[in-house]
Amino acid sequence: MGENEITVPIYLITGFLEAGKTSFLNFTMAQDYFQIDETTLLINTEEGEEEFDGEKLQKYNTVVETISEQEEFTYDALRALQRKYHPGRVVIEYNPLWGVDALWQSKLPLGWGIVQQIVLIDASTFQVYQQNMQSLFGEMGRGADMVLFNRADKSQPLSSFRRNFKVINPACDIQFIDGDGMPVDIFEDSVPFDLSGEIIEIDDVDYGIFFVDLTDHRERYEGKKVRFKGRVLKSREVGSDYFMPARAAMTCCADDMQYIGYLCHTKEAPKLTEGSWVEVTARVDYKFVPMAQETEPVFQAITIRSAEAPAVENVYFN
Repeated sequence: MGENEITVPIYLITGFLEAGKTSFLNFTMAQDYFQIDETTLLINTEEGEEEFDGEKLQKYNTVVETISEQEEFTYDALRALQRKYHPGRVVIEYNPLWGVDALWQSKLPLGWGIVQQIVLIDASTFQVYQQNMQSLFGEMGRGADMVLFNRADKSQPLSSFRRNFKVINPACDIQFIDGDGMPVDIFEDSVPFDLSGEIIEIDDVDYGIFFVDLTDHRERYEGKKVRFKGRVLKSREVGSDYFMPARAAMTCCADDMQYIGYLCHTKEAPKLTEGSWVEVTARVDYKFVPMAQETEPVFQAITIRSAEAPAVENVYFN
């Protein structure tokens, strides 16, 4: 076994007290897709209103251990649990007040390694917590694969909630569910940028949504002015007065990246340096593009300026 090979995957579930972590785990542990033949060790670090049903969890080959004091959450304690249960995987319901960064950096038993981190948040209290514990949300968000907002409804500024995490971790999948456990689609009727301004400003983290929405909702953009960043790509298949301001997107896996974007018309195209970053202000038209054999958005450049690369260059679609 290689020194860093993970043989006991850790699923880290974190979030403040009463965010819904225990309910989420009680539900997840009972699902068919989550069953394995080996023992699952569930380590609980908090005592909330809802408790784990140890007897019920035994039906799913899951054992529950509680470590309620930070000073007791040690390498030796975890190694003792490894020797006691020899788990096939570990699920940790973790108290974020102990420091999520500290857990990522801590020494773990041989073969243990975090493979997924999910953050649970109560949307109804998020703004109050966020104002007072911004650094802790930053710790939780940086390594998160998913942030799940419970008790969400569209009267709350959900797009703003999403942005709080997207700016620190653009790859993070952010989901909202209401008080009945039903999904809330915050982009069903809107997008995370202002469509009413003279120029529609697209933040770097929102380029993926913008790219898709241009095709899905022509009525929102035709004739409007937009501003965004892209990397200069040129092609011999189109005229010299066109280029593509594009961004790299992961289509199916980390090894399968491709550039996505739409053509931009400008007399300045021959002067642009291939691969350079630019900020484009343009009017959106829709034209038949022979290279694509269909009608697509085509930008008519107003201004093109040199720009710094985004903090995270890759595009995500949520």
